[in-house]
Amino acid sequence: MASVELQHIFKRYDNGFEAVLDLNLTVQDGEFLVLVGPSGCGKTTALRMVAGLEDITDGELLIGDKRVNDVPPKDRDIAMVFQSYALYPHMTVAENIGFGLKLRKMPKDEITRRVGEAAAMLGLDELLDRRPKQLSGGQRQRVAMGRAIVREPQVFLMDEPLSNLDAKMRVQTRAEIARIQKRLGVTTIYVTHDQVEAMTMGDRVAVMKKGVLQQVDTPQFIYDNPANLFVAGFIGSPPMNLCEARLVRDTNGVAVLLGDQRLHLDDELIAQRGLEVNGDGRMVVLGIRPEDMEDHAFTAGKPGQILKTKVDITEALGSEVMVHFGVDAPQVFSDGNKKADDEENLKTIGTDAGATFVASFNARSRVRPGDVIEIGVDTSHLHFFDPADGSRLTAPLPH
Repeated sequence: MASVELQHIFKRYDNGFEAVLDLNLTVQDGEFLVLVGPSGCGKTTALRMVAGLEDITDGELLIGDKRVNDVPPKDRDIAMVFQSYALYPHMTVAENIGFGLKLRKMPKDEITRRVGEAAAMLGLDELLDRRPKQLSGGQRQRVAMGRAIVREPQVFLMDEPLSNLDAKMRVQTRAEIARIQKRLGVTTIYVTHDQVEAMTMGDRVAVMKKGVLQQVDTPQFIYDNPANLFVAGFIGSPPMNLCEARLVRDTNGVAVLLGDQRLHLDDELIAQRGLEVNGDGRMVVLGIRPEDMEDHAFTAGKPGQILKTKVDITEALGSEVMVHFGVDAPQVFSDGNKKADDEENLKTIGTDAGATFVASFNARSRVRPGDVIEIGVDTSHLHFFDPADGSRLTAPLPH
């Protein structure tokens, strides 16, 4: 196995378009790293440069301790799993899995052994004589995985391998991929635009936007401590609620104003998070995760941690109720949350429009559209961002 190191990697095309800008990233030996971001963010281009399918404009790429910028793809000791499966329709499952080994002129008994082991691992034992047209989408993807596994490479590269599967099959297959990677211990770089895949599969997640790496850390740390508005809006489903707000000091300490309502913050929280508040107040972008708001009937929330609002719509999901409501504060969009019309990192809608929030309520909540309700807010998990550049204002929570 081997580590993969990208040092100041750039990809610039002949027309001047820069797909990847100064990418610095180290994937440790045996690590499962997920590259995630919206379409066009450069994640697949970065993967293809590691594979040798795209030339590197500037920078150094190391696999193990070896510089491989100019090494042909076939000599990099990697195996790639594509979105499209890329199976040969006239070959059986066994022939598809072992085809790469046959090209390398490996002995037949060794090919048979490796194919059998991979088939057993992937639950394909009884399908070895079938052809791709006789398989489901999930089975075809497992065949593609088997073809990569039998090569016993130093590195797996996976380019959105689950995007052609239905929702139920994606959940099942992503668990299988994660289990197999842990069992094999092969260094893996996995590309996806689906942040749920990123959160559930990766040892670490690298978030990209417009060719630039935004943040890389463990999934939970990024979720709890997004580095900027883009990451805050992209990671999370439903996404983080974002609006303009003002931090002020009053007789009870520090509060955050949302229109004519306020949420009081504990002095301990202010100190712990390093949040600076001057005497005249401070404009910020406030972020609240849906799960950090609850029907007040199910909380022991303090009076200063309550929002009063009117319910717009509800979505009963069985395990929870998603409640949509309005807040009298200008809404802020990161372009991970809603596509912006301009090139800025964020934009606000008119000050008279107010923000639409989503909260995750206890499944036993009986709130209905049109109800005027009280919502308890866990102020210890509020997020604050700079309205000028979208950067995080508070110190991160501990790992």
